[in-house]
Amino acid sequence: MTALTLAHTAVSILPIGFGFYAFARHGRINLKTQSGKWYLGTMLAGSVSSLGFITTLGFTPGQVLTLATLAALLIGTVTLRGNWRTPGYTQAIALTTSFLLLMVFATTETLKRFPSGQPFASGPNDPSLIPIRLSLLVAYVIGLGYQLVKIRAKQNPVARLERILARYHHTA
Repeated sequence: MTALTLAHTAVSILPIGFGFYAFARHGRINLKTQSGKWYLGTMLAGSVSSLGFITTLGFTPGQVLTLATLAALLIGTVTLRGNWRTPGYTQAIALTTSFLLLMVFATTETLKRFPSGQPFASGPNDPSLIPIRLSLLVAYVIGLGYQLVKIRAKQNPVARLERILARYHHTA
């Protein structure tokens, strides 16, 4: 393994942990939280470092997905502020999509190499990866749906009134 490969692998593992932590703790990747900031920073470092493989591997579909990941991170960052962006739909979609792409990369690269000596998949186009990717897609749709419903509930005036009444009732 080259130094670039080791550095890229080490940096690329970090956003998996930060992403899972953010989802568990906040229900989404929120760039206003510490875990969201760490996720963004480590995702940027991992994505940019993966572009270094162009010189050895050429321009592959992986690099296209890396560019899509960088675009999703950019959209998620740009939509952090502004009146027309307050609902957070765009940010939730962009950052959750970046996490999906990260998990596609991580599972593909891991299963191409492990178990050692008899890897699960022979390459990124191996049909044995289809159930894994479908599982990731299902988790993505469920997780994103949950986030969008929560955002909608925050925006809904009836839900807002119910929260206010619940707080009032709780303190009384």
